[in-house]
Amino acid sequence: MGFPPGGAPVSLHTSAALQVNKNWERKNRQLFPPQLPDEPRRAAEVHHCRRQIKYSKDKMWYLAKMIKGMSIDQAIAQLEFNDKKGAKIVKDVLLEAQEMAVRNHNVEYKSNLYIAESHSGKGKYLKRIRYHGKGMFGIMDKVYCHYFVKLVEGPPPRVESVSGEDRAREYLLSLRSRTVRHSL
Repeated sequence: MGFPPGGAPVSLHTSAALQVNKNWERKNRQLFPPQLPDEPRRAAEVHHCRRQIKYSKDKMWYLAKMIKGMSIDQAIAQLEFNDKKGAKIVKDVLLEAQEMAVRNHNVEYKSNLYIAESHSGKGKYLKRIRYHGKGMFGIMDKVYCHYFVKLVEGPPPRVESVSGEDRAREYLLSLRSRTVRHSL
């Protein structure tokens, strides 16, 4: 803590782990201009997160990507049958966000939400010593992660499925249309 000239002490927080996506929950406080009478109703958006979860960010990533784009009820049902420790945590965060959407963001039906964004981030890593035999030691990490979710009101958007043949045809076209510099 430092003292500025003629003032009270200032708290300076330099932890890199807490600086990641620090504005995520502030997005809930964003105000929009009033809508015109003939304009369609703006869909509610709810940003929610849980920080410093005692779980690996890489393991959490698989769960986050699995539920991205699903409706909230479908995502909770998928997480219900997943045996991972992170699935229970993600399910709790989704239920908190769903309750927050109904209570604070004028969402009429709690099941009329879908997961627009879902990702994990690196939390604080604590270094610890692991003792080996013969006076040796190793360094181990106590890992933490953050989980971020954005719920949007309405049904999930339709995703166009591209077949393997179409993807291969598109790849071949990109190969044929490229140019090689400084060639004949």
